[in-house]
Amino acid sequence: MFAGLMGRLAISAADRVSAPRISVLMFHRVLSEPDPVFPGETCAVRFNRLAGALACAFNVLSLGQAHTLWQRQQLPRRALVMTFDDGYADNATVALPILQRHGLSATFFVATGFLDGGRMWNDTVIECIRRCTQPDIDLSSFGLGRFELGSPAARRQAIDAVLPGIKYLDLAGRDQAIPRLHALCGHPPLPDNLMMSSDQVLQLHRAGMEIGGHTVMHPILTELSDTDAAREMAAGRTRLQQLTGAPVDVFAYPNGKPGRDYAARDVVLARNAGFRCAVSTAAGVVSADSDPLQWPRFTPWDRSTPAWMARLLLARYRSGAGALAPVG
Repeated sequence: MFAGLMGRLAISAADRVSAPRISVLMFHRVLSEPDPVFPGETCAVRFNRLAGALACAFNVLSLGQAHTLWQRQQLPRRALVMTFDDGYADNATVALPILQRHGLSATFFVATGFLDGGRMWNDTVIECIRRCTQPDIDLSSFGLGRFELGSPAARRQAIDAVLPGIKYLDLAGRDQAIPRLHALCGHPPLPDNLMMSSDQVLQLHRAGMEIGGHTVMHPILTELSDTDAAREMAAGRTRLQQLTGAPVDVFAYPNGKPGRDYAARDVVLARNAGFRCAVSTAAGVVSADSDPLQWPRFTPWDRSTPAWMARLLLARYRSGAGALAPVG
């Protein structure tokens, strides 16, 4: 409560001498308990503290609401948007009740190909190494060495080493690499409940949360042809509209780094697919001259709520964010 009150006072003072801006926050998972392998991942206790501080300090909007008010030049002071990427089940089971407790709205970007028992490739890598019962693992076939697995920190080191090498493979390359890693780890059983079910997407929608597109299979868009990139965007949007019975007109680029994970072409494709607002993972805040199809976001990593609020305040009034020049 104190962090939220102090944040509101500081932001109100700064907003009086500058044009209204929008802070767009990016989350992925909200775990029920802390994860020893990923201690920085947001858990329920920490998210509840953050949600309370945000409810006190900001006018929290969905992305669509913020875009509409931004277009009309009617943004409230202290405007902020909370977004969740990928479609993890804990967004519905853990994050939603906390959001409701604090009277907050949020936007959830769902990759539809993983609904109802699917699993993203990066989570397969993580769970293979997390659940490996061997004392070490030889990753020389991935261009790496041997890694000890005797502690959560050691497992994290192995995960962080192998993830980048697989990330930018095409889908066929990933399909070959993942089973190879699974075999190296001794074929441990892998979870099939990490991602949302179709019913949970509908639950979020019925609770008043905004559902946004995030493609079907969460590809690196720059690795795809024009046709395949357009299909990923359109098919994901169509599936979500079928599920919710409502328009889906906001989008998050998978991975989201401008120029690396998506190109200027993909900004055009997003617009052509029917999205009126889209977000990247470039750091920054939204201002009057931001491209509505490339809004930047802020990632909340600080463990301390006061430190987190202070960094958010600093980021809010720094200028500049990565974006691509518009095409067409």
